[in-house]
Amino acid sequence: MSWSVVLFVPAVIFVGLVMPIWLVLHYRQKSKDQSGLSSSDRADLEEMAKAADRMATRIGALEAILDSEISDWRTRHQGAPSGNSAGRGGGE
Repeated sequence: MSWSVVLFVPAVIFVGLVMPIWLVLHYRQKSKDQSGLSSSDRADLEEMAKAADRMATRIGALEAILDSEISDWRTRHQGAPSGNSAGRGGGE
């Protein structure tokens, strides 16, 4: 067999079978990505946002309680390794 036949057969198989499936899957995924969030994704996102708001309210209430009962809790725990006030802007 010559090299042209050895290279031609896999190329035909690739172009005839693999490439069309690959293109269909690629563009299907691309159109799915451009369509944005699905309704279930949007509902999950809204639920997580509400949960985050509730947690922020609870954290604010807990910090207010600590401020009234233990006035120096922020300075005592500012350098704590657990990161109690790190990232939230607390204790600055």
